[in-house]
Amino acid sequence: MLSLSRCTARSISLRALRAHHTQRPPLNSVTEHDLAHFAKFLDPPAILSTLPPVSLPADELDQFNNDWMGKYHGSSTTVLKPKTTQQVSEIVKWCNERCIGIVPQGGNTGLVGGSVPVKDEVILSLANMNKVRSFDPVSGILVADAGCILQSLTDYVAPHNHIMPIDLGAKGSCQIGGNVATNAGGLRLLRYGSLHGTVLGLEVVLPDGTILDQLTTLRKDNTGYDLKQLFIGAEGTLGVITGVSILTPPAPQASNNVILALPSFKNVLPLYEIVKRQLSEILSAFEFIDRTAYDLAVKHGQGRALSDQEVEGAECFVLVETSGGRREHDEEKLADLLESLLEAEKPLINTGVLAQSPAQFASLWALREGVTEAVSKEGKPYKYDISVPLSTFQEVVDGTREHLRSKGLLGDHAVKHVIGYGHVGDGNLHLNIVAESYTPEIQDALEPYVYEVVASHRGSVSAEHGIGAMKTHALHYSKSDVSIAWMKKIKDLFDPHGIMNPGKVLE
Repeated sequence: MLSLSRCTARSISLRALRAHHTQRPPLNSVTEHDLAHFAKFLDPPAILSTLPPVSLPADELDQFNNDWMGKYHGSSTTVLKPKTTQQVSEIVKWCNERCIGIVPQGGNTGLVGGSVPVKDEVILSLANMNKVRSFDPVSGILVADAGCILQSLTDYVAPHNHIMPIDLGAKGSCQIGGNVATNAGGLRLLRYGSLHGTVLGLEVVLPDGTILDQLTTLRKDNTGYDLKQLFIGAEGTLGVITGVSILTPPAPQASNNVILALPSFKNVLPLYEIVKRQLSEILSAFEFIDRTAYDLAVKHGQGRALSDQEVEGAECFVLVETSGGRREHDEEKLADLLESLLEAEKPLINTGVLAQSPAQFASLWALREGVTEAVSKEGKPYKYDISVPLSTFQEVVDGTREHLRSKGLLGDHAVKHVIGYGHVGDGNLHLNIVAESYTPEIQDALEPYVYEVVASHRGSVSAEHGIGAMKTHALHYSKSDVSIAWMKKIKDLFDPHGIMNPGKVLE
């Protein structure tokens, strides 16, 4: 009889874990029989399909089959739009039994192809699940359907003097369920933290149709495993989020912002240290925009914060926002900050413009939030939302530009711009390569180059937006073999048939 020591047994167990990944049956396409089943509990307008008896033209599903950048394309024949969690449960249970792939879809505002089909999976749109279930103005705890648009929730809590803890450029169309599923960061993570902290509970339909109700409104619950954390950032690969309980902070009584023009990127980090120290508890955002990103935003009508004379000699810009309880106090702190920066023996900034009205406040933010739209108007963007040490932001951008130049790909008919902008407060760099069109040559030049650079800095290949279909092959640049093996084991446990958002996150 073979006898194994504990250490030997553990070694064998880890080897088996690394090799383990369920061999799943192939997924099936939707048939007329499946549509007939869905019609038993869904209203006719909730079933969009190119199959009989619905027989819509294929282009009717284009908005669901394609991402907003026009980069990722699916061929789904059927979109289902349930109104209740029970209907979602019925859909998922049937698809699990029939081995039909499901792609949960919110506002479809992602950048990595996570919410569009890889092939012809069923698209499960949460758009009709858009009701606020409850709100407690004392605790600030909001419970809402997953399909609620972020801006609608912001408007809902505003009269109660609360705000959503997440703010995104796509807030007018993204949905809270999708925000949670991708662990979206946003513009004010520096102040309010990540969704792993502000989400208190979730309601999730598991891959077999079981409804996991952890929609608690408790801020403290130390009873075993915190299962909701598995679904935050899982991108719909472990289940469909149908309800969210989230803590909304009190609305600041005063908000101000200022844009600062810097002569060199090397001034950003010392500036950040000074701003953190002087503004302290009222600092809510510290955003970096390089000169090219600023110029593109202005070119495409996203605002003009500074005159041509003021931007002369500026290599980059920083947008600082404060949120506090007393306007006079906050304005005084900002004024003192500007005075100290401009009167320093070796100034870190060339100039600064402080918003003097709500319109100017919005205009300054439009410059930063409008970079994404400006880039899409300028050309076809290759977007890499990565985490690297703050000190390497400019190095990564400049290095990528020179790498493309060395490949002969920098020019008006190939790559037009390489830009960087992002959240200095949390180390998130948005590296955008703007090209005339998407081509294999540019793609091959960028990957694995960008991911190798990230790995060399022990960074993350995805700081925001998730892995989706774009980065499944790159996960190993940020996760160890053991980590990926355990991720696969969790996926196999929850979803043995592999129906939930196939082709996303894990290869």
